[in-house]
Amino acid sequence: MKRKFLIITSILISTLMANSKTTIKQTAGRDALGEFAPKFAELNDDVLFGEVWSRTDLLPLRDRSIVTVTALVSSGIIDSSLTYHLQEAKKNGVTRTEIAEILTQVAFYAGWPKAWGAFRQAKEVWSDVNDAEDAKAKFQQEMIFPIGEPNTAYARYFIGNSYLAPVSNSQVSIANVTFEPRCRNNWHIHKATSGGGQMLIGVAGRGWYQEEGKPAQEILPGTVIHIPANVKHWHGAAADSWFAHLAFEVPGENTENVWLEPVTDEEYDKL
Repeated sequence: MKRKFLIITSILISTLMANSKTTIKQTAGRDALGEFAPKFAELNDDVLFGEVWSRTDLLPLRDRSIVTVTALVSSGIIDSSLTYHLQEAKKNGVTRTEIAEILTQVAFYAGWPKAWGAFRQAKEVWSDVNDAEDAKAKFQQEMIFPIGEPNTAYARYFIGNSYLAPVSNSQVSIANVTFEPRCRNNWHIHKATSGGGQMLIGVAGRGWYQEEGKPAQEILPGTVIHIPANVKHWHGAAADSWFAHLAFEVPGENTENVWLEPVTDEEYDKL
């Protein structure tokens, strides 16, 4: 069973990586200069963005954004071009903390006044980002699976914020579950008359799993947890770390997930 699920996980990761190449569609050149300089517009839209920026299998969009922002600031280009590429950097996963560090580094090599100008624009671009969102964006960079959407359907069974990203609904139900620091689900039982239970595989960050009456087990990326049917347990993030795991529902007969009482702060703080 363990080997089967690990093979499934490996296939999922390989598929995600194979599909990671992104084709960038750009029309800015033709929109602005299509009639005046059609060849320049074509090179801008089809070659620079359509070919170079689209080679994401060789260099991810996030890294290309960092390189481009650095090159623009170093060249003293602190106009709408930089604003656009700062916005793209944010969209491509560069966090507020990271852009501040990037521009601080650039300042020593490109010049202090250039960095000042870039900081003014970056501050505007990231003005709507708070510390929690920044930490979440940074955590997303640590794993190949998406964080997903807020886990509102099961929020009443969690302490803290969790996120759910369905990975597969065919053959075996698989989801990536992400927990903010200190977030954990209630004690619960995966009931079944035969088969059933659950399997967890750590994806990123650090978390905990605990069965009733037993010491808690640390979950790190690659840790595999087998949860038998009809065993009371809980799982969630460590106090100082975001955490994500894949959750596999093991097929069985008369399966049912029974939610129980929350894991108290007193219980959790003993870890």
